[in-house]
Amino acid sequence: MLKAARFIGWPLLAGVLLALLIIQRYPQWVGLPDQAVHLQQVRPAAASGQGQASYADAVSSAAPAVANLYSTKLVNKPAQQQPTKPGLYSDDVPKQRRMESSLGSAVIISPEGYLLTNNHVIEGADKIVVALMDGRETLAHVVGTDPETDLAVLKIDLADLPVITLGRSDQIRIGDVALAIGNPFGVGQTVTMGIISATGRNQLGINTYEDFIQTDAAINPGNSGGALIDAQGNLLGINTAIFSKSGGSQGIGFAIPTKLAMDVMRAIIQQGRVIRGWLGIEIQPMTPELAESFGMEGRPGIIVAGLYRNGPGYLAGLQPGDVILSIDGEPASNGRRSMNQVARSKPGESVVLEVLRNGKPLQFKAEVGLRPQPKAQDSSTD
Repeated sequence: MLKAARFIGWPLLAGVLLALLIIQRYPQWVGLPDQAVHLQQVRPAAASGQGQASYADAVSSAAPAVANLYSTKLVNKPAQQQPTKPGLYSDDVPKQRRMESSLGSAVIISPEGYLLTNNHVIEGADKIVVALMDGRETLAHVVGTDPETDLAVLKIDLADLPVITLGRSDQIRIGDVALAIGNPFGVGQTVTMGIISATGRNQLGINTYEDFIQTDAAINPGNSGGALIDAQGNLLGINTAIFSKSGGSQGIGFAIPTKLAMDVMRAIIQQGRVIRGWLGIEIQPMTPELAESFGMEGRPGIIVAGLYRNGPGYLAGLQPGDVILSIDGEPASNGRRSMNQVARSKPGESVVLEVLRNGKPLQFKAEVGLRPQPKAQDSSTD
């Protein structure tokens, strides 16, 4: 009996194990649902690539339209005083004049010879030399500047100029490839690559009006005024500034978007300057502590810190301490954004201001004035 059990038992056990293996591997054969996890793996060709293999076509299209700038200016430097007698110095000390030079870049925008660069690259320059990629050099004259966006328009008189193609800076996405072309440290035209790190950067304290594209494409001294292009070679912005503790690139660079740069350029060419609206008020951001004191937790608003006497805001009836809730229906949640909104208005137009004064809602109608030309950059007024 025991022999018979052993004789029958081993085949039976083997059959049961085989059945279990079949059920686990092919459950659909016995009417059970399939428990397999189906994974979709990228194709080997796509997995091995890192996007576009080369950006040479984009660079060859855009680089000829990016020029190197060499500007010089004479500055007065007091001569070292020598005592006329022991312990005495003359008040009539002759001044020495010395030449200061700076490097930068510029982008050729039109075949008529208009170039865009940064205002800080050419500010105060007595002489501006433009060196093209094809070896030609010429002097440029300044058509106009806009210190509040740090842009300047130059003009050169040369034939057959290479011109850059304008991109749509308002359609870029974070993560898009970006290439920076310029003349860093005067070593000659250089191309660096990165991505779009952020858009709409403001409140950086660089310019009065800020709407920067942020990129990690290396931007160094000398790149200012150069081109930030996309993977097809189209202009996305004018490289302007870096965020750095060492003076070199640390992966945070800023460019003025093409859309803003073109608006400024057209205004300078057509009007000689950028005409902006102005209310003549100084504003202060709403901090959580101030919001609590005004009883405005969770509500937008900016505080009127001061007014220019006889300015548009003053004449409309605003007072220091008023909280502006909205301008023409747009919530005043950010002082710089509200300032830009007013700046886009034409002088003579009227704006409606919703204001909170001593806890009471009021409404004022102000006629937008012409923003005065700045003597120095001031980012705290609207």
